[in-house]
Amino acid sequence: MGVRAFLLSLLVVLSACKGESMKPLPYLSEKPVRSFKAPEAVLEPGKDYYARLKTSKGDILLDLLEKEAPNTVNSFVFLALHRYFEGAEWHRVIPGFVAQTGDPTGTGRGGPGYTFGLEIAPGLAFDREGMVGMARTQDPNSNGSQFFITLAPTPHLTGQYTLFAKVVEGMEVVRRLTPTEGPGAGRERDKILSVEILVKE
Repeated sequence: MGVRAFLLSLLVVLSACKGESMKPLPYLSEKPVRSFKAPEAVLEPGKDYYARLKTSKGDILLDLLEKEAPNTVNSFVFLALHRYFEGAEWHRVIPGFVAQTGDPTGTGRGGPGYTFGLEIAPGLAFDREGMVGMARTQDPNSNGSQFFITLAPTPHLTGQYTLFAKVVEGMEVVRRLTPTEGPGAGRERDKILSVEILVKE
């Protein structure tokens, strides 16, 4: 990233947070819970939600798009508040494409015990790195807990996968995640240590 681009991205982050603080929400369980029948409603109307992913490579801050993808963000926040993501590996990291996680089994086939459908918001696109989407099977109603962060523009995913967050800090951490495929692929996989949900005040 050039100096100009870096300064512009820094300005965006600073202006977004200027004069405002973010309050962490308390967890709803002391230990990770891995199975649910359905997510409970946990979002409060009018609140602006963020998520801090603490990983083995550093922290990543996501701006959750609760207005554009309310069902998806509610599910993500619900799972995070039950510590569902703790210890999950970045099981699919493909440089120039995506970094995927959210499956505590590490197999790419795990889920929270429930699924839900696509949420496609007009105007949102996987047009640059740092866009966060839900992973799914061929079934458009198979969203669960797995999600990915783009490592480059991936326009062919637009309209096919729910886009529910954007990276606002820590994109350099995402780029440092150990690849699982292609050149530089390593045996050791990076992990999510915790996910903290924040509300901007």
